[in-house]
Amino acid sequence: MQVPDVVRDVFERLNAVALLDILLISLAIYWLLLLLRGTSAWTVLRGVSLLLAGAFLLARFFDLQVVNWMLENMVTGLVIGVIVVFQPEIRRVLDRLGRTGWQLALVRQDTDQTIDVAVRAAARLARQRYGALIVFERETGLQEVIDTGVELNAELSAELLGSVFMPNTPLHDGAAIVRGDQVVAAGCTLPLTASAQKAHPGMRHRARDRITEGTPA
Repeated sequence: MQVPDVVRDVFERLNAVALLDILLISLAIYWLLLLLRGTSAWTVLRGVSLLLAGAFLLARFFDLQVVNWMLENMVTGLVIGVIVVFQPEIRRVLDRLGRTGWQLALVRQDTDQTIDVAVRAAARLARQRYGALIVFERETGLQEVIDTGVELNAELSAELLGSVFMPNTPLHDGAAIVRGDQVVAAGCTLPLTASAQKAHPGMRHRARDRITEGTPA
């Protein structure tokens, strides 16, 4: 069968029901990707997807029958494996969906203005000899860390950061997470690292070292 015949056959099979089916599946996949983008599973999922896509293209191009057979028969096992490996992330995603509904905030990239605001806030806090721990979310999502604090979803400003880290305030003893131009959460607990315990006995220093080890934040 020639390529034009294949294309014509596909278009002949398309109808309103088929288009609706494709649209619903596409929206479901897009929605799941948006939910996972705020977690550490996003980086792993992206790497696995690239690996599988590369293996599929190589198998088709070089007619690797064994690899083709493995790819065609590993779908069920792959789905189960994803559920097992990403069980904590899936639980957090479902919990977030139950709390926030269908609203998903799109992540904005860090800008020079965002950095300038954080620098001004840090300089002001330093003059007052107040400590602060500010984490900028980058490629790897920090939703697991955000869930440990209080969600703010407030516009980033030097005044806001200054008030968050004022001593004896409810949110000062924790990290503030910045996503794009928003402070998404404060009072967050960062994972601690045992390797830095001897050099930095304080919780903030150890947490700072751990978050930079595990993510590009």
